[in-house]
Amino acid sequence: MKKKTRPDMSLINPADSIERQNEKLLQIAQSLMRRVEQKNEQSGFAYQQFERAALLETEVRERTLDLERALDLLQESNTRLEIANDETEKARSNLTEAIETINEGFALFEDKDGLVLSNSRFCRDLIDIEGQLVQGLQFDDYVKLISESKMLGLPEGQTAAEWAAQRMARHRDDHVVFNVKLKWDRWLQVSEHRTSRGGTVILQTDVTTIIRRERQERDKIRDKQAEILQATLDHLNQGVCIFDNSQTLVGWNSRMNGLFKATPNAAVLGMEFSVLLERLKDELTFGPNFGVEDLREWANSKCGRKPILFEITRDTRQTYSVFAQEMPDRGLVISFTDVTSERAAARTLYEMNELLEQRVEDRTRELGLALSEAERANASKTRFVAAASHDLLQPLSAAKLFVSSLSDQTDPEDTQNILDKAEMALSSVEQFIAALLDISKLDSGKAVFDVRPLRLSGIFVPLRNELMPLAQQKGIDLTIMECGLTVESDPGYLRRIVQNLLTNALRYTDSGRVLVGVRRTGTAARIEVWDTGRGIAHADQQTIFKEFERLSPDNSDTGLGLGLSIVERACKGLDHPLSLWSEPGVGSCFALNVPIHTGDTETRSPARGRPTPRHGTLEDQLLLLVEDNPQLAHAITIMIESFGGTIIHAHNAEEALAILSEIQLIPDAMLIDYQLGAGLNGIEFLQGVNAHYGPVPAVVISAERTKVLRDACKTMGVQLLPKPVEKDRLKRLLLDMLGTQA
Repeated sequence: MKKKTRPDMSLINPADSIERQNEKLLQIAQSLMRRVEQKNEQSGFAYQQFERAALLETEVRERTLDLERALDLLQESNTRLEIANDETEKARSNLTEAIETINEGFALFEDKDGLVLSNSRFCRDLIDIEGQLVQGLQFDDYVKLISESKMLGLPEGQTAAEWAAQRMARHRDDHVVFNVKLKWDRWLQVSEHRTSRGGTVILQTDVTTIIRRERQERDKIRDKQAEILQATLDHLNQGVCIFDNSQTLVGWNSRMNGLFKATPNAAVLGMEFSVLLERLKDELTFGPNFGVEDLREWANSKCGRKPILFEITRDTRQTYSVFAQEMPDRGLVISFTDVTSERAAARTLYEMNELLEQRVEDRTRELGLALSEAERANASKTRFVAAASHDLLQPLSAAKLFVSSLSDQTDPEDTQNILDKAEMALSSVEQFIAALLDISKLDSGKAVFDVRPLRLSGIFVPLRNELMPLAQQKGIDLTIMECGLTVESDPGYLRRIVQNLLTNALRYTDSGRVLVGVRRTGTAARIEVWDTGRGIAHADQQTIFKEFERLSPDNSDTGLGLGLSIVERACKGLDHPLSLWSEPGVGSCFALNVPIHTGDTETRSPARGRPTPRHGTLEDQLLLLVEDNPQLAHAITIMIESFGGTIIHAHNAEEALAILSEIQLIPDAMLIDYQLGAGLNGIEFLQGVNAHYGPVPAVVISAERTKVLRDACKTMGVQLLPKPVEKDRLKRLLLDMLGTQA
């Protein structure tokens, strides 16, 4: 701007009116007159003030002109700004109209993440937050609003906060494209892009139709694949069932129909694994190493499941090998392979091998025992002959000397004394020969035992009277406790056993006491003979039971060495277990267990009828076996024959009835399989036999473990033996049953 020249100084503003100018001139004149009238010293100061006022007026005028020019410039700038605002608003309107024409939702955030603008389609489906998307809204607040919207379909197991955190993590990328699920099966595709100035552009596209169409195409492909997969599964030899990742049964093949007793279209499909397992657990029997709870725990495991292999039994007849593993989507696939025939063959082969091994072992043991017994008998015979010759010659020589000395005696008293000694020597020979005969009978098995009820007091009282003088002579306290028990034994041999033990205790006890007492242990009476004698070393506790074995051969009162040998053999023949405790310098205790008589105390003759089984065998016993499995029947036949019994085999109930009718002989016992094919089962056959022939001891053999079968056997009073058959259990069961029946 061109600078204006400073105007001439003037006291009157030319712009004022004539009246105003005259008024100002009059005031100036009056003021000057007053100044003149004042003192000379003040005249210069007034003039200076006048000049200053004139100067200020000029400066005010200049400032006024500058202000006017500035106002003109401001007016011009305002005009231009108004034009620019009009253009900006027009551009904004054009931009808004432009983004409104876009079919997608659009939003623009500035570089500081504040919302600049958005169109009406942006978040239109999120009706509960649509009104809160205002200009200036921060991006994180925008994400939080969406995460908390009721229209958002959150993924299963994910919270709103987790979804928001995942969304904010994607906001750091320059370009992001992802799908968002909404309620009512609607979908939005969200595209987020970064601008050159750091802003953010978001586009929201409705892809519901596209996703639904893709889903339909996938379903068609899946259905086709499912048909192919089902056809493939149906051709497998194994039963296969498939569970999805929620443990819901989604498919199986035709092999599974027999196991589940239902068709694939039945209510079983869609059932949860736990519910299906609960329904079937009563019909399935798991092995000892893997049970139903183990399977349930494996299925509910949250971490990766390792493949498992186990076996189950259904209806006690069918055995399945089960293989289960996890699919990539954490679903389950379980296969069932019928291994019934393989397991039955293996079990039969195992039983036959076990039976053969047992028979070989028994024969080997019997041969070993026989060899040991022969060697022992040979050594014993040699020792027996030498010892018997020596022991027999001693009393015979003494008797001969006593008799020969009679001719030299004249005193009747001395003669009688010699005769008494000779009689004692000959009596010793008689006792020795009697002991030898007892040993011979017991060793050869020809000893006859007359087992019957007897009171222990009938043995103890006479022995007390006989042995008390010997005890008093040695200064030993002999105590035989009173006992009123009645036992089952041979009276003569039991008296001989107790007498030998007492005599042995008195012989080897130098001081102290000897005590005989009885303890009741269950169904047996334990007869114990205690002494405070010399005791027996552990190494000699087996030697003392051999013939002519005496621990103190120098002692003249050590006996013949046959007493304990007779005790051992008699206890073995009577089945009275014998035991020994001894401590050198402390004493010894010999004890034997004798069965207690449970009936009256009168001696009864053995019952007539079927012969009772001998101890440990089924000799002379006739058994009927009804079993439809030839291999198992052959194995049981060999087993029964190894026990000494005789077996008659029938393949089914009808054949067994025909055999009984033909031979006109009732077996001592029957072994009956429960499942006998198409005809009568074991229980029905047994009912028919009992109705026609009366009660017959029987054992029902079955792999079935149902309560119905157990109750039926209990009602009929027969034993139920589960498969696989155990040899020792079957033998013990038959011995007990036949012994009780006899």
